[in-house]
Amino acid sequence: MNRGVRTILYVLPLPVIAGALFAGSSSVVSAADVWRALTEPSAPLTDAARTVLFDVRLPRILLAFITGAILSSSGAAMQAVFRNPLVDPYVLGLSSGAAFGAALAAATGFSPMLLPAFLFGAGATALSAAAASKRGRISVVSLILAGIVVNGIFTAALTVVQYMSDPFTLQTIVQWTMGGFQTAGWEKTALAAGPAAAGAGVLLLYRWRLNVLAMGDDEARSSGLHPVREKLIILSAAGLACAAGVAVAGIIGFYGLIVPHLLRMTAGPDHRRLVPLSMTAGGSFLVLIDTLSRTLMPYELPIGVFTMLLGAPLFLLLIRRNDAGWDR
Repeated sequence: MNRGVRTILYVLPLPVIAGALFAGSSSVVSAADVWRALTEPSAPLTDAARTVLFDVRLPRILLAFITGAILSSSGAAMQAVFRNPLVDPYVLGLSSGAAFGAALAAATGFSPMLLPAFLFGAGATALSAAAASKRGRISVVSLILAGIVVNGIFTAALTVVQYMSDPFTLQTIVQWTMGGFQTAGWEKTALAAGPAAAGAGVLLLYRWRLNVLAMGDDEARSSGLHPVREKLIILSAAGLACAAGVAVAGIIGFYGLIVPHLLRMTAGPDHRRLVPLSMTAGGSFLVLIDTLSRTLMPYELPIGVFTMLLGAPLFLLLIRRNDAGWDR
């Protein structure tokens, strides 16, 4: 990838976020209103237009960008840690744990869905790591197997909660598990921003270590790294950030798997570039997908379904081409 293309991907969030503000079905906000708000911050707007722009569209766009950035960058990091191109942020049971927490909160009415989803998502990740740990060492295969088992446990528990829920609660749970930003607001954006910033900061600081870890534990030790400690730090950061994203947006499948592959095919396997590009391009792509999901049809298609419909055929194409940057 040449310098010009990388520069475009780095600055892509600015035009994408600004352009997404123009998209919407509200009749109280015109394109001229959006342009004035972007170019003249002190320009007068009606109360309705200001509410739609700054309390409805902007927090939703920012939340979509944050979620896309942490899913894609965490996917790139986990694929390097596990040395496995099929890994995504949900491999450790994070999605099923968060879904169970949200479903339990909805069924019992004990608290809002966000906090239990975050706690159970992070707890599922920690449980997978603890189950795979043996004498201070964590095997990649053991960790993936533990994640599959933990994912199965929480999926079964989620099914029990759904079976025992009334129809209205069941509908709420199903809609949440499909993913989406329909209920986005500044509160949810602030909730996701803290863990996302912390996780992204760690991944940026450790991005050069990902190149070493991707070569194997022996090479990492010969380079002076402690592979188990480095992996735990990276996985903890990625899991924390992703748990926050799942808590506010629901389950968005395939995104953390596909986007890193697309960027690796164009930018190469160097994680010093791949991680920051995953944040900027990954966040921008999800904003574009969310914009399409809320404007393409008269009704809004859940973004989790949208990413699955787009991601599955693309993933099959990648498998057929066998060109995702892992042989370079």
